[in-house]
Amino acid sequence: MSCARILVSGLVQGVYFRYYTVTRARDLRLQGWVRNLPDGHVEAEAVGEKGLIEDLIKELRVGPPGSQVTGVDVRWLPEDPEYKSFDVRHF
Repeated sequence: MSCARILVSGLVQGVYFRYYTVTRARDLRLQGWVRNLPDGHVEAEAVGEKGLIEDLIKELRVGPPGSQVTGVDVRWLPEDPEYKSFDVRHF
C-alpha cells in the first residue's frame, strides 16, 4: 500500500473537480479524501496500490470538462493512513 498527497492547481474549483476525483478514486478502489483549499487549489490524499494512485494522478492532470489544470504536485507519504472510503472533506 502507498499514500500520496496531491495538490492540483489551475481552474479546478467550481467545475466539479472534487466530484470527478471521488468518482475516479472510487472506480480505482482507492481510499482517502479530496477538498478545495481557500487559495484555489484542490488537495487530495489517496491510499492504495501505487500503480492505481498513479492512474488517478494521470486522470487529475486532465480533470473534468470545464477545468483547466496547470499543475499537479505529488508528495508520497511514508505512512499509509486507514480510510474506509474516498470522500469530500471541507476545509
